[in-house]
Amino acid sequence: MDMYDHLTKLYEKRRLAEAGGGEQKIDRQMQKGKLTARERIDFLLDPDSFVELYTFMESRDPGIKTRYPGDGVVTGYGKINGRPVYLFSQDFTVYGGTLGEVHAKKIAAVMDLAASNKTPFIGLNDSGGARIQEGVVSLDGYGQVFYRNVLYSGIIPQISVILGPCAGGAVYSPAMTDFVFMAEKTSNMFITGPKVIEAVTGEHISSESLGGAQVHNSISGNAHFFERTEEKLLEKVKKLLTYLPQHFERKPPSASIIPDENHDRPALSELVPTESCKTYDVRRVIEEIVDIASFMEVQQNFAKNIVIGFARVNGEAAGIIANQPKTLAGSLDIDAADKSARFIRFCDSFNIPLITFEDVTGFFPGIKQEHEGIIRHGAKIIYAYAEATVPKITVILRKAYGGAYVALNSKAIGADFVFSWPNAEIAVMGPEGAASIIYAKEIEQSDDPDGTRTQKIQEYRKQFANPYKAAEAGMIDDIIEPSETRKMLIHALEMLKNKCDMRPLKKHGNIPL
Repeated sequence: MDMYDHLTKLYEKRRLAEAGGGEQKIDRQMQKGKLTARERIDFLLDPDSFVELYTFMESRDPGIKTRYPGDGVVTGYGKINGRPVYLFSQDFTVYGGTLGEVHAKKIAAVMDLAASNKTPFIGLNDSGGARIQEGVVSLDGYGQVFYRNVLYSGIIPQISVILGPCAGGAVYSPAMTDFVFMAEKTSNMFITGPKVIEAVTGEHISSESLGGAQVHNSISGNAHFFERTEEKLLEKVKKLLTYLPQHFERKPPSASIIPDENHDRPALSELVPTESCKTYDVRRVIEEIVDIASFMEVQQNFAKNIVIGFARVNGEAAGIIANQPKTLAGSLDIDAADKSARFIRFCDSFNIPLITFEDVTGFFPGIKQEHEGIIRHGAKIIYAYAEATVPKITVILRKAYGGAYVALNSKAIGADFVFSWPNAEIAVMGPEGAASIIYAKEIEQSDDPDGTRTQKIQEYRKQFANPYKAAEAGMIDDIIEPSETRKMLIHALEMLKNKCDMRPLKKHGNIPL
């Protein structure tokens, strides 16, 4: 057997691997509006940069009659915008993309390579779940992946892209990664599918209504991004990576800046109404302050009373957290607490400075919130900010009341700089509530209770609900003109660039989960 024969055999083996489950199954995949496992890799990575690993591994289970090279998952490494990444892409045309022993070993192996080389890891998920034919070894395979998700959390960015079904134990690996992307109508995530739910509870529901992209991006909060097509979704993955470092010991990459740019933003004075009861869209404030077209919102449709995302300020990446007065008056509820705390901890893990735009009435009141644990969930924000050692800057745009003011990166819990606009109201509670309590007896005994109440509210607002009392106490570093906000943030981030915050030695804290 000469070299030509050996090469012929190699080419034939590769052809079989690249063919997946065959033309008929590939056509079925395309009819659903889905790309194949290899097409997804080609679209995501830079041209000709993909190097496949473990191409010829096959299932070793004797119960599997037809064996396919690759065992239903394509694994390897490549580059996105010139930066290395490791990844896997499950192939639904082979055993429905189900995870068996070898399938799991391939994923675990590239995860280990990603961690040892301090390189981001991306999973393109399209799987029917555990491979039932292989029994408990498939469950053990999930455990191998889960363990690595946890072990490498905070070391390298981990991204999950859901491009098909993701059921049962399969959902827990994406849930433990940093960001989850979903495609509309083709992506699903659920612990128990519609048929099982119907059999057990009698409830009828479709896969899309149970665990589709809209559900997880707006109701459950399990996902962070969604798009209508796979191509647009994968483009968004590429964009996200531009804000992230390769690993926890690096800083995010910088972008080009406009030389000699005028950083004054006079429009800011008009964007936020001085009347505390009027609403506005905080996104417009963010977009006016950060670099043009640089704001990438995360979890846009979940917990809309808080806005989070990545942006650039004079070319440098930052994590943005902002109250949204358009929803629940910008107050903090359970979902907003979970959403912001997890984002803060991610940014801290990967050296991304935090900028908080504050306009908060307090924690959202109500029996339902109290019974469902707003105390525990609200504590997550305090914990996340206090734990974070990256540069932390707060800008108080308008209201900053009560415990929510403390929680949102106040000086007391570790903010490096706190700036306030001159119209800000910083107090234990709003003037209306405070005056009604402090002057309750005077109002009650007055001949004109309504008039007296209005007068006392004005007195309280003038004396206490302003930024000067807090500034006198050193709780605010400076009171600035709104137009100066971008310029002040640029200077502050520059001065905090070499921040080194040493903490007491310990194994880890115990966040109130």
